[in-house]
Amino acid sequence: MTDPRVHPTRDDPVVAALSEGVGGPVGDHAGRHPWWTPVRVLLALTAVVMALGLVQKTSCYQDAWQGGDQRYAHMCYSDLPYLYTGRGFAELAWPYSDDTQVRARYEVMEYPVVISYWAYGAAWITHAVTGSPDVTERYGVPVGELAGRDDVARETLVFVVVNVVGFTALALLAVWLLAGVHRRRPWDAAILAASPALALTATINWDLPALVCVAAAAWAWARDRPVLTGVMIGLGTAAKLYPLLLLGALLVICLRERRLPDLLRVTLAAVGSWLLVNAPAYLTGPDQWQHFWTFNSDRGPDLGSAWLVAEQATGDAIAAGTVNLGSWAFLLVWCAGVLAIGLRAPVTPRFAQLGLLVVIGFLLVNKVYSPQYVLWLLPLAALARPRWRDQLVWLSGELLYFAAVWWYLGGYLEPADGGEPGFYWIAITVRVAAELYLAAVVARDVLQPEHDPVWEERQLARRRHPILGG
Repeated sequence: MTDPRVHPTRDDPVVAALSEGVGGPVGDHAGRHPWWTPVRVLLALTAVVMALGLVQKTSCYQDAWQGGDQRYAHMCYSDLPYLYTGRGFAELAWPYSDDTQVRARYEVMEYPVVISYWAYGAAWITHAVTGSPDVTERYGVPVGELAGRDDVARETLVFVVVNVVGFTALALLAVWLLAGVHRRRPWDAAILAASPALALTATINWDLPALVCVAAAAWAWARDRPVLTGVMIGLGTAAKLYPLLLLGALLVICLRERRLPDLLRVTLAAVGSWLLVNAPAYLTGPDQWQHFWTFNSDRGPDLGSAWLVAEQATGDAIAAGTVNLGSWAFLLVWCAGVLAIGLRAPVTPRFAQLGLLVVIGFLLVNKVYSPQYVLWLLPLAALARPRWRDQLVWLSGELLYFAAVWWYLGGYLEPADGGEPGFYWIAITVRVAAELYLAAVVARDVLQPEHDPVWEERQLARRRHPILGG
């Protein structure tokens, strides 16, 4: 029986051209391997890419991230080792503790609760693996000196490894989920599995929990499970705020298909799961729980944002309130545009297409763009536009920015005359242009679905195999 799955060497022009070096596209009568299914190949590829990411961080790992500017020169920076001591995990301090001694020594975690829970759990595992050191002995040591102690330095490396093992499991799960969204197109998940952005940025911060929730939401919606979709969106929002925007994508779909009861189920499940996950943090430390919201509200223009370019180029400080107002105004106008595109489309747009457009709008004017934020877009991009040419165009801008931000922080982009870092501004502009390119291509696919690879394949499948093409 002919394999009903779409093979990338026959579907994607870039992959087809590359395959010429190994015999060309797969033939009509090619057999199936008894063990190496597409999903298993994708999982193996993901494991290799995550391992390459660890190799890229080797120089920083070898000196426990204590090498000064080496972390920028070698582009191997990670927040994980610094927050192990900087947020009290070396003493197993509960992130939402209101204990006066803890708060006098440590800043509150500036991330949503799922990240705090994850980091706290990783700290417990770290202490168990390293022999359960006596944390009370550390209470009298100044926080600035903790990281320099040999025992804490060893724990820091174990803490990083524990997190990376968990991140790898999440990456494998995300790829598995993406491979199952479109049953005939499992190879689309290779855009995430083989992405250099995954290798370079997966261990910078705790962004993978939200990524896997987005992948799970797409998987659940593809299987007509609105409650599970909402739960995943709620959990993702408790890890990073942006998954909340996916409700806007579902609003468009449900309006078009008159599925408002499903939208209600998704929304209630999202709110309920978010409240449930946030409850332990709020009940144990309401002031500490609120820190994430006040921290982001009071934050001014920061790394990677168009606001920072405007501030540095003009020499005029931009107040946080101005950034907040401008960002929300732009996002509302952008979302109105996505709504109009979605309602005018000849056929109902796909969840990933609308989700990608909304999240790109959010990132374009966000007050900060850390290099790992590319992970926010990767799963949606893989599903929304499964074409390697467009993915490579977009990722080229992201990777240029990845390099530029570390060179900027290391001071390597400062002109000899002491002027402004113009190359850093160029890198930000190129990244923004690359995201706009991806958004434009996806918007074109929505308005002209004959350009959408997934829609086109479905039409061909219906003609060739009426039973399989639905």
